[in-house]
Amino acid sequence: MPRHPNEVLFEGEKPFPIIPTCEHFAGTEERIAKALELQNRMGGVFDITMDCEDGAPTGREREHAEMVVRMQNSPLNQHNMAGVRIHDYTHEHWKADVDIIVPAAGERIAYITIPKTVRARELAEMIEYIRNTAARAGIRREIPIHALIETHGALREVWEIATLPNVQVLDFGLMDFVSAHHGAIPSYAMRSPHQFDHALLRRAKAEMVAAALANGVVPAHNVTLELKDTEFIYNDARRARMEFGFLRMWSIYPAQIEPITRAMAPSHDEVEEAQAILLKAYAADWGPIQHEGNLHDRATYRYYWETLQRARIQNVPLSDEVMRAFFPDAVAAQN
Repeated sequence: MPRHPNEVLFEGEKPFPIIPTCEHFAGTEERIAKALELQNRMGGVFDITMDCEDGAPTGREREHAEMVVRMQNSPLNQHNMAGVRIHDYTHEHWKADVDIIVPAAGERIAYITIPKTVRARELAEMIEYIRNTAARAGIRREIPIHALIETHGALREVWEIATLPNVQVLDFGLMDFVSAHHGAIPSYAMRSPHQFDHALLRRAKAEMVAAALANGVVPAHNVTLELKDTEFIYNDARRARMEFGFLRMWSIYPAQIEPITRAMAPSHDEVEEAQAILLKAYAADWGPIQHEGNLHDRATYRYYWETLQRARIQNVPLSDEVMRAFFPDAVAAQN
């Protein structure tokens, strides 16, 4: 029987993370609950980030972190697809965030997002503190880390940041990055189309994406300020995906989730091609094949296998034959 693609295509390599393409931020208990309910209705196609940074009222950081623990452990969190954004390195409460949240909810946290990264060594210190806190609590899993690139220092050290332990995602923080330029980048560059066209922003986004992808890390695009025009939101997400190579995007309003996931999903034609090529490759035990007059081997198989995994995680329908061959656990769970 042919081997599963995970056994063949990435021998000696770290597989690239296949995670949801939309990350929705919610800061209050009410909004987190509504986001979890929506996540359940949509079948777990997007992540939720419970926000302890901008979401926490000043002076009530402890109470807010305790609320996040309750929501992480709530029956509403059916998919364990919720991360937490803690305070940044310069904030006096960041260690308390970790001390409260990791021991009590570390088995369920999808990831921890760290904002306002300035230096790689500071981020490394925070990661080490998170790992040690988890170990002391008896948590064996490594909690993925998402690092926000939104400062001059972070962009300068982005290649080093991307190599740090447990880093799964690099997030581009547009608003703070524009503000850090002291008016040299005009405020209208916080919106489209200028956020994609301004030279300094194009450079920053391209550099971050290149560093992420070269190190097996997912690049995530900033929010769009348009809240309700779904076509506008879709176009922003599509430009981020197709022109810059972003594989994930933030959402700050429920109406943004569907157009972002739709824009980031593989197209019908891409999925059909991937299914046909990988089924032929599977039948050939991953040797070279021809498909529609083109030669394919393990190099292209990796591409198409990641396409199918992204389709699967976004609930794009796949053929029964593909499901049986490549996703047998999902088939067994349905039976």
